Amino acid sequence: MAVVNNTVGKIVAGSGFHLNAPPSGFHAAKDLPQDFLEFVRPLHERFTPWQQQLVAKRKQAIEAAHSGRLPNFLPDSEATTSNWKIELPAWTTDQRNQMTGPADEAELVVKMLNSGAPGVMLDLEDSMVNEWTHQRLGMQNILAALRGELKFHDKKRDREVGIEPSPTVTWLRVRGLHLNQAGVMDDTMSGSLFDVALLAFQVDPKTLKHPLSFYIPKSETAEEANWWSELFNRIEDARGWQRGFIKCMALVESHGLAYQAEEFLFNLREHILGLNLGRWDYMASLIHYNLEDPNFVLPDRNTIPHDVAFFQRLRNLLPEICHKHGCLAIGGMTALYPSREDAELNARALAVLEKDKKNESTQGFDGAWTGHPDQNQIAVDQFPVPNQIAFRREHFDRKADLRPAPIGVGRHTLDGTRAAIRTVIRYRNGVLNGKGASLLDGYMEDLATDRIYRLMLAQRLKHTDRVAISDENGKPVKHTPELLTRWFDEELEKLIANPGRDLGTRETFTEARRVSEEMVLNGEFDPF
Repeated sequence: MAVVNNTVGKIVAGSGFHLNAPPSGFHAAKDLPQDFLEFVRPLHERFTPWQQQLVAKRKQAIEAAHSGRLPNFLPDSEATTSNWKIELPAWTTDQRNQMTGPADEAELVVKMLNSGAPGVMLDLEDSMVNEWTHQRLGMQNILAALRGELKFHDKKRDREVGIEPSPTVTWLRVRGLHLNQAGVMDDTMSGSLFDVALLAFQVDPKTLKHPLSFYIPKSETAEEANWWSELFNRIEDARGWQRGFIKCMALVESHGLAYQAEEFLFNLREHILGLNLGRWDYMASLIHYNLEDPNFVLPDRNTIPHDVAFFQRLRNLLPEICHKHGCLAIGGMTALYPSREDAELNARALAVLEKDKKNESTQGFDGAWTGHPDQNQIAVDQFPVPNQIAFRREHFDRKADLRPAPIGVGRHTLDGTRAAIRTVIRYRNGVLNGKGASLLDGYMEDLATDRIYRLMLAQRLKHTDRVAISDENGKPVKHTPELLTRWFDEELEKLIANPGRDLGTRETFTEARRVSEEMVLNGEFDPF
């Protein structure tokens, strides 16, 4: 997959993604901060082999699920039966909204930090391209933002705009354990390790308004929490910080982790302040684990209600687990985006946002995610008080079934198939042009929704004899690889003829189309 901005990446054989690598001429000792290699080398020797073992176990878990051995709750343990607590610091008193966005866009970073949102998450992961130049720019912007020095030039007003003083909590989402970083020492270094170590090595605690605080993505098991906990401990020791100085939140984005969330919290209790339901990645993971089950063939995505049972049961579980132990439960992102140019879309998007966040508030969450400054106040207003830690259910089944099949939910249509094809082409075209998240037809689409659509297409091929996908006349249309290729070709030509505001050229659209179909047909559904 070619990267359009002429930076260098290493192709992983048979896959539609790059291993992040520096450009030619890069010399780690010269081009990274002085003494960083000495700082990170013992961490690499300890944590990268461990990371590789954990990633291998993930593959085994998916293979087991496809053989009928699906995730389930662990036996009772100290983590689930003892009365342990997490102490929330004063600076997390209000997290009713955490605004999120890619760290490589300085203007967006400044606007988010000036939005009045109680929390802001600067992202090096799904909303950014996993490519060296963008990752380094994101890292630089984060460090400048933490110092309060980041600025952008406002072209409309012809002036420099900087970060205004505020109590906003700044979270930093690093790359997940599934990603490696090439070219620093060898091609195996964990991307998570590289990101955390490089940030921790360069920050000055005296310039931080609160402790260094990370967001952990893409975890699969409670065992993985031990990796993060020990990494944070080792870095604290190396920097001379007190134990527990590094804080974190973690996303529940995996169906496997949903069954081990309480144990995950327990294993990270010296550092963690709460869990977040990353529902779009969770939907993708749920489909991936249940790929062999025709009852889980996903309806057209935008016909799935926000309170569908497989979301709602997890929404019941996470606040109960978090509040039991005194920490935060944060809800997910609403994909439909407001528009300052389209009044009808704007009104619809804000109405959907209000309904969605009200549902999360009613379920006991302490806050939610948004991605646009116009969403902040509406999101905040849905939560009656900052932090609903006291919210507990009188009657609660901790081990309720977390995978009720979406039978009778939404619609299964050929239009939905075509919409999925268009979206994966457009998303991948954005990636080829340096965009990790793209606003497409009013929806902010990133890697999570790309995974959902790739998996949805694979489901419809696999179970075409069991699940009817209907055309506009209600007639079932058998989904075959040959027809999929034809639909990819047809949707590509439509996009080339009418690219709208999409970046790119015929060449990048064509390459995006090739890679996207290849990933579907080759069964590439990991979050790359």
